[in-house]
Amino acid sequence: MRKLFLLITTAFLSLSLLLTGCSGTNDQSQGEASPQDDSKKVFKVGISQFVAHPALDLDRQGFLDQMKEEGFIEGENIEFDIKNSQGDPNLAKTIADKFATDKVDAILAITTPSSQAAAMATKNTGIPVVYIAVSDAVGAGLISELDKPSGTNVTGVYSADPVEEQMDLIKEFQPSLQKLGVIYNAGEANSASNVKRVKEYLKDKGEVVEVTVASSSEVQAAAQSLVGRAEAVFMPQDNTVMSAVETVIKVCQDNDIPFYTGDTESVKKGALATLGNDEYDCGRQGATIVARILRGEEAGEIVSELIRKRTLLINNAAAKEYGITVPQEILDRADQVLE
Repeated sequence: MRKLFLLITTAFLSLSLLLTGCSGTNDQSQGEASPQDDSKKVFKVGISQFVAHPALDLDRQGFLDQMKEEGFIEGENIEFDIKNSQGDPNLAKTIADKFATDKVDAILAITTPSSQAAAMATKNTGIPVVYIAVSDAVGAGLISELDKPSGTNVTGVYSADPVEEQMDLIKEFQPSLQKLGVIYNAGEANSASNVKRVKEYLKDKGEVVEVTVASSSEVQAAAQSLVGRAEAVFMPQDNTVMSAVETVIKVCQDNDIPFYTGDTESVKKGALATLGNDEYDCGRQGATIVARILRGEEAGEIVSELIRKRTLLINNAAAKEYGITVPQEILDRADQVLE
């Protein structure tokens, strides 16, 4: 009986030691798993683009390219959810709401309408919103001051158009110009702000003939309405008009009305000239801000930045079609001349 007792006791002690050893191994493996999981975190960034056109496509591509340079590689440590609202503010809101529901790590909002929708959808959520391609960030209600951190979840790159310099450029091409047609969507805060500045600057220098559109389908008729009423036509960086800018170019060319723009890509399509934003670099600039946030900085502590690159672009071939000889001093200071 005693032998049996000793055998049972020995077996019990051996089993206890074995179980204790296994338990220690499990604790160690669990302790090592946590930092490995953290190092493999995959960020998710939502990209909301208001409409498809070359300038905004460049914003997006510049962003994606710079994110790669920052070390955020899609499929490895980051996922991009790219959405386009096709110029529909309601769809922009739906996209922003979905990003908020998905609790993405950050939102890149391209243009004012997309940025406003993203800021509204993420209010009180803590989800960072980085805006780009926004002319008037304060006027759009995205931030309260330009030179201070917002203290909210919103920051970005503002690209206040050099409207006064653009008007001076037009005057260099057409010194006797008295009636300037302006075509834009009054529902876009950035466009309304820029046109207001145009009118103030030209108040004592000539007449501004405004036509507005609410959708891209109205652009052609609006452009035709300026025939006989304007000696030149200007389009600010307006997303609605830019999405159908070819129709404006055709109307202006058919009626010998020089067409100027705030958008560099439209000059490549046939507009005469612009001093415009470098949209590809704007996207890259936005990416550096998003990268800082993903590395741990708070959006509300990052001061919004002014776009850092602008381009003087001349379409000399278009000028010749309008019978305009581009002054040599303009050609000399141009960043690019298209022949």
